[in-house]
Amino acid sequence: MQSAVRRKTQKGRFTLLKKVLYNPIVMFLTGAALGALSKLLDVHTQNLGNIFSQLAIWILLGVVIVLFSDTRGLACLDIFVFCVGMLIAYYITAEWTSSVWSPAFVYGWALFSLFSPLFAYLTFMTKKRNVTGIILSCGIVLAAFMSSVILFHGPRVYDFIICLALIYLLFFHKFKPEKRRRTESHTKNRT
Repeated sequence: MQSAVRRKTQKGRFTLLKKVLYNPIVMFLTGAALGALSKLLDVHTQNLGNIFSQLAIWILLGVVIVLFSDTRGLACLDIFVFCVGMLIAYYITAEWTSSVWSPAFVYGWALFSLFSPLFAYLTFMTKKRNVTGIILSCGIVLAAFMSSVILFHGPRVYDFIICLALIYLLFFHKFKPEKRRRTESHTKNRT
């Protein structure tokens, strides 16, 4: 009896924490903080700067945000504001630190941010363990790995760690199905 109450209390705390974290304003601020941190690591460290300058780590973070979202709509919104916050803070920090940056990278990341809701939608589809979900999951892992190889002359040890984390999340971790709102007609039919 006590363990059931304890589990229910822990579940309630997790739900409250999830509601706070998966809020568009918090996602924007998280993206901004990670964008600024990424640029500062880029300027002041070599290894951590390299990791956070590559696409694979951002794919992993995006997958985590999307897969732990309750609905597709929230996943798309959260990932978009996260990416916009990250992009804005990264380049403001680059200006503030007088760092070298290329307009081509700004356009590339801006394009990535604009398409991030589509990527989030497709990633959310991997929650279903059907053929489409498996194909999309394989594509995400392959995109993360190949971006390291093609764009950043990898792979490195952390690229394999990131890919293993993606494989675990996309193929082995169990997620709850999307929450659906009940319509009035559905609730009337039940009574």
